Amino acid sequence: MDVIVLGGGLMGSCTAFFLARRGVKTRLIEHSHIGAGATVASFGNIRRTGRYLPQLPLAHRSLGLWNQSQKLLGRDIEFRATGHLRLIFDKDSLHDMRCFADDAKPWGFEIEEIGKAEIAKRFPGLGPSAIAASFSPNDGSANPRLSAPAFADAAAREGVEIISQANVRSVTHDGKCFSVVTGKGTFESSVLLNCTGAWGTKIAETFNEPVPLTIRGPQMGVTEPFPHKIHPVVGMWSRESGAYLRQVERGNIVFGGGVPQVDVDPAIGYAKIDPARLPQQLSKVVKLVPALKNLTIIRQWSGCEGYVADGLPIMGASSTTDGLFHAFGFSGHGFQLGPGVGDAMSELITTGKCETPLAPFAISRFHKDS
Repeated sequence: MDVIVLGGGLMGSCTAFFLARRGVKTRLIEHSHIGAGATVASFGNIRRTGRYLPQLPLAHRSLGLWNQSQKLLGRDIEFRATGHLRLIFDKDSLHDMRCFADDAKPWGFEIEEIGKAEIAKRFPGLGPSAIAASFSPNDGSANPRLSAPAFADAAAREGVEIISQANVRSVTHDGKCFSVVTGKGTFESSVLLNCTGAWGTKIAETFNEPVPLTIRGPQMGVTEPFPHKIHPVVGMWSRESGAYLRQVERGNIVFGGGVPQVDVDPAIGYAKIDPARLPQQLSKVVKLVPALKNLTIIRQWSGCEGYVADGLPIMGASSTTDGLFHAFGFSGHGFQLGPGVGDAMSELITTGKCETPLAPFAISRFHKDS
């Protein structure tokens, strides 16, 4: 067996790495730079709280690999299991949190409910107007700018051929073999994995299985260093767009959320931040940590993420073409899943089955009547 992994974000880089560890001849082809798509736009959140429940087995699998990341990769990608604190400011959100907590227990995930007084005691300065919070102590964050390149480098050491800035022009299949035509040559394989993120549906359309997917980008920012130590990743339970933040070890505060995602011009290929949305976003960030009110924002950015209509990713074998597999459309919540996706897809590709249930993410869910 030989495999082409198309797309060098976190999903593709992780899958290439785990395929190589299973002894598979693998080539990783990226249209642009490794990790330059949705991965580089990511907040770096490694959370299980609030996930679609059937996704939790994959999230558990991934967390186990994040915990092994330094050993696996031979370098620090700043994974820190600092915990995930999600603040609650209204009764509806408290109800939502308690329902999720009850429903998640059979899936092997428990979160702690913390009252107002306990928040002030354990996490001083965070959410003083919050009425409660949830806390997941084993979750945390990692650096998205380091993660995909680190997995790709580790994959290369395992024998994977990395071809970046390849300017992919076409992908075809002659019934036996896939052919990927790029600006750096034509490459063939018996198996193709589509990890092209926001462009995943274009590859799927080539093989008669389109996916309803829109392209949007987050609105992210980072502040100057701040002396106070905010240990957990901090988020918000909200039926609207909730803000989130984390403090990196250099002291800066990375933040996002609080406003709808930014639209992407397909001709450009990535989103640009909208300065008019910043006041609304910052009002929610300051609600999480009032002491941030007077900090200077030193940079803002966005990116390009693929959002599937039902909010769930596409993972698994093609419904039309033997040897074709998909892992794309993670709808803004894929970073935590990256290593688990790579491990699970490598298992599926090499053995034809996967110990982690992937049926809810099958591409065939959009083609049941076709």
